[in-house]
Amino acid sequence: MGMFGLAANEPDLTSEERRQRRETRSAWLRLVAFVILVVNLMVGEHGDSILIHAHVILGYGVATFLALGLALAQRGPAWTATAFVVVDAILVVALFHEHLFAPSKTVGHSLTAPTLAIGFLLLTHVALRLKPWLVLLFSGLVVAGWLSLLAVTVVEHSWEGTLLTRNWSAPLAEAALAAAFGFAAFVCYLLIEDHNVLLRGAVSNEKRRRNLARFFSPGVLSELQTRGTSLNLSRRRAAVMFVDLRSFTSLSEALPPEDVAELLAEYRQLVTQTVFAFSGTVDKFIGDGVMAIFGQPHSAPDDTVRALQCALQLKTSLAQWKEVRIRDGKPALDAGIGLHVGSVLGGVLQSGSHDEFTVIGDAVNVAERLERLSTTLGAAVVVSEAVILEAPSSRDSARWIWKEAAELDGRSGRLRIAYLSRTGKGVADA
Repeated sequence: MGMFGLAANEPDLTSEERRQRRETRSAWLRLVAFVILVVNLMVGEHGDSILIHAHVILGYGVATFLALGLALAQRGPAWTATAFVVVDAILVVALFHEHLFAPSKTVGHSLTAPTLAIGFLLLTHVALRLKPWLVLLFSGLVVAGWLSLLAVTVVEHSWEGTLLTRNWSAPLAEAALAAAFGFAAFVCYLLIEDHNVLLRGAVSNEKRRRNLARFFSPGVLSELQTRGTSLNLSRRRAAVMFVDLRSFTSLSEALPPEDVAELLAEYRQLVTQTVFAFSGTVDKFIGDGVMAIFGQPHSAPDDTVRALQCALQLKTSLAQWKEVRIRDGKPALDAGIGLHVGSVLGGVLQSGSHDEFTVIGDAVNVAERLERLSTTLGAAVVVSEAVILEAPSSRDSARWIWKEAAELDGRSGRLRIAYLSRTGKGVADA
């Protein structure tokens, strides 16, 4: 929505950048108000007050061009906004002083309309800064100055005896107009408060959506936003998959940084798109490693089936990616995939400055070690027996090689596993 509304990148702005944006908008709006005041001076009937109107507009013009210069140069301390509001309020009070202390020494309304119009114009300009306390400051100064001048005028006229001959209707009407102005300012205050509450909520929701979009597929993200599924830590059954490039560290040390960045970007995009295609969640990137979850933020009966289908698709896609890079004369690497299913503790871990969605538990450790084991076995995919048992349809859909008692680093006990060799050769379980 650009300068005059909530921009699409609002969540990415710092508080200082938001302040500068408001100051720039305010400066341009001041220029518009200045033009309106000049036109009003030229075509309006100001009588004996035309000189004071001209002086007020001149003062407002100086403040306007100063504000515009500071905004365009992105300079000026935060208190300049307060200073400009005070100046504007003083200028409005100066206009009331002129018509309340007109040469005729009567309390009339011949000059109230143009003065009040200028007051309301500057009030709306202050309101567009979207700071409630500035509205209170401006309106408080204007109303206080207005009523003070009115009180002095009433006392002076009463002392001279002129008020008695004209009754109290004029001063009371002036007081009523001041009350109306104060009421309008209070309405502006309430509207700004409501707007700021909605704005903070919108910015917070957009930040949350962008944060979740890093982990969840569009379908899962839409469901989270629609159903409001809780992301608090909870225990559930899920399939955990690790994907890692072989010999990436040694290759990255020999390649220029831009080549390493290109390889990683292509690899991460391929893995992320595939995981999302099977409604999985990307938990995190760890260098050239990717951790994905199937069963978070909520479990489904086919989590393991989708996880295994994703692993098999990734095996094919990563092999094709390698072939394309080799054909293009670019460095290419094999990848290893480990997959296990079990109980995990998953949700958003809050750490103040950076909240992170993650899962922890023995199933995560097993999946990571199965991925590591793929190097030793020369395998593209290594899965636990539990995965095959929960996805029986895949048992005969690939040429699985079984290992009855595989040892996993740092973990006691042995595990029955199945794997697919990188070459695609092997013997099925007998």
